[in-house]
Amino acid sequence: MTIKSRKADHIEICRNEDTAPGYCYWDDVRLVHNALPEIDMDSIDTSCRLFGKRLEFPLVVTAITGGFDGATRINANIASACADLGIGMGVGSERAGITGVCPESFSVVKEYDVPLVIGNVGAPQLVRQKGKDPFRKEDVEAAMELVGADVMAVHLNFLQEVVQPEGDTNAEGCRDAIRSLARDLPIVVKETGAGISRDVALRLKGIGIQGMDVAGMGGTSFAAVELHRAVKADDPVRASIGRTFLDWGIPAPVSVSEAACSGLPLIASGGVLNGAHAAAAISMGASCAGVANAVLKEACESAEAVKMKLETIREELRAAMLLTGSPDVKALSKARHVVLGECRAWMESL
Repeated sequence: MTIKSRKADHIEICRNEDTAPGYCYWDDVRLVHNALPEIDMDSIDTSCRLFGKRLEFPLVVTAITGGFDGATRINANIASACADLGIGMGVGSERAGITGVCPESFSVVKEYDVPLVIGNVGAPQLVRQKGKDPFRKEDVEAAMELVGADVMAVHLNFLQEVVQPEGDTNAEGCRDAIRSLARDLPIVVKETGAGISRDVALRLKGIGIQGMDVAGMGGTSFAAVELHRAVKADDPVRASIGRTFLDWGIPAPVSVSEAACSGLPLIASGGVLNGAHAAAAISMGASCAGVANAVLKEACESAEAVKMKLETIREELRAAMLLTGSPDVKALSKARHVVLGECRAWMESL
């Protein structure tokens, strides 16, 4: 199975199969209504700064894809919309691109004036895997140049790797490898659907990274994605592992609460579907919200479709800011909220 075909499989599965856990954890976070907000909605300032870049509203379209022919159009559509709206964008794992597989599916992002571009390499590729040499700093620099990245995300995807038949499952030495990169490059750490706990956030704090994307449970489960691939490949062992770990992880809102102890800028992703969810994430301590699968359908259609979806999220966010009496994002970060349901049970039990 080539990287190219695997990446195409991921998009097809995410578009056509059920890959989410079936419980919307962000609905557990309720903002407290302000019946007398005393602000004009037209004067609300949704802008923020993330990793030194100004965004028109606190949203990033986080890593989706790259590395196969169809990904060029998807990334172009996302980049065009993000540039028009003044928000950030991440790309999928660049391992394919820097090894010569459809590099244009990544470099297309440089054709658009996206205010914050987040590159992407995997933590498993920073250490030796079954005889494969690890990426050097020069490889990560090449990935950064390929997309014109402002910061590089190092993604932690070991849940996916243990289900994937061709998975890279050596995690020994990843923290030191990330620390080494962060000495010379702007590095953020990104989970891929299973969340970041308090102890991991504290272990990452102080090694020089610039922030984290918690990418908690609630959105796309890569255990589910790889389960579908294993079934298709008639691999009963990997399919069984996928089923066992289908709902493995820390719910995204809980992960935001856990990782906030680091004091680092946080992107809250993992099941964010609308502007109310984005507002809730910021009230819990995130600097910005992140969406991926929420715009995948539109990204496969056109830049205009992506833009319309993101504009809807922006207007929902503005509505939440009015209804909490928040004239700007800083005020929204202090808005009162309550946590109910499964997230509350998680937070009380940790």
